[in-house]
Amino acid sequence: MEFQLTERQERILFATIRHYISTAEPVGSKVLVEEYQLDASPATVRNAMGALEKAGLLYQPHTSAGRVPSDSGYRVYVDRCAVPSDRTAQKVNQLLSDRLDASSPHLEVLLKGAAQLLARLSGCIAAIALPQTRTVQVRHVRLLPMEVDRVMLLVVTDDYQSHSAIVPLPNTEEAPLPDPETLERELVILSNFLDARLRDHSLLAVAHLDWDELGREFDRRGQALREALIHLARRAQTPIATRILISGVSEVLRQPEFSELQQVQTLIHLLEAEQEQLWSLIFDEPEDERRVRIRIGMENPWEPIQGYTLISSLYGNGLSPLGSVGILGPTRLDYDRAIAAVGATADYLSEVMGAPGSELLAGRYHPAIGNPDSPS
Repeated sequence: MEFQLTERQERILFATIRHYISTAEPVGSKVLVEEYQLDASPATVRNAMGALEKAGLLYQPHTSAGRVPSDSGYRVYVDRCAVPSDRTAQKVNQLLSDRLDASSPHLEVLLKGAAQLLARLSGCIAAIALPQTRTVQVRHVRLLPMEVDRVMLLVVTDDYQSHSAIVPLPNTEEAPLPDPETLERELVILSNFLDARLRDHSLLAVAHLDWDELGREFDRRGQALREALIHLARRAQTPIATRILISGVSEVLRQPEFSELQQVQTLIHLLEAEQEQLWSLIFDEPEDERRVRIRIGMENPWEPIQGYTLISSLYGNGLSPLGSVGILGPTRLDYDRAIAAVGATADYLSEVMGAPGSELLAGRYHPAIGNPDSPS
């Protein structure tokens, strides 16, 4: 839901959330006027907070108390203001590099160490899924003409499943669409090339194909096919037994929201016993261009964690996701640091898996107002 806020309301909302994140205490108008440069009287701030409460972005836990952010308020804050901390990302990467042995043949030991470090740095429960897929092998590849500017890519894998994708053909002055007879002849050449090079190999082997063997006239169509094959490779992976490493009991007890040991032990037991439920959430690609997925409170489809925030990111080998990194904490999170910590951990594991990783770009969050990087 898109909230239409005035600039003043937005500044007051963000100041309220930042103060609540820092103190865990309901926030009143007086403290906002005293500690934040809002250029408004307490009465004006109070009226704005009342409007934000009516919009469902703030609420009062008690009649005489100040206000605290709702799940919707945190969502507006994350979408418009949160800027992943470069300083935190650098610190996480440095600690992981210094304290873990990336050359160790024992992957589980490495991932367990990464989970412990992420829990310690974030103050949350950390969850890292071990590589979850078996890569299928190609048995047959065929390209079939459909429309004048589209072809169907059909791949049969060794688990006797067929996978298909519609591939749009480039049509430019430099590479115009061929006539139907020429296209059919080219598709036979391309089909034979792909079938010979990929049979009994992973679809991911498409990254290493030498398209120059086909000649320059196939350059543009080869690029379109390469992208389609990589997409199919990701879809064709077969899940194996779910295994997630959980860490962070001692760290999360420091949060006011987790003050009771029994509450934390119950939550940890649930996460360990219901790993398939957790896996389906953290091994889920973001819906937009962000690499890090953030589910706040009731946005979590799994009822037992609807009082918390779940932040997750996939790690992989450059072409395909293999596992995932996540933290579960209170909705009252320092999102700038938490998002950066999860992203940096996923980047580190991707590098260990042989991929270059990708930087967590703060600019992807398009904050509405500046948020200076706080020290960590």
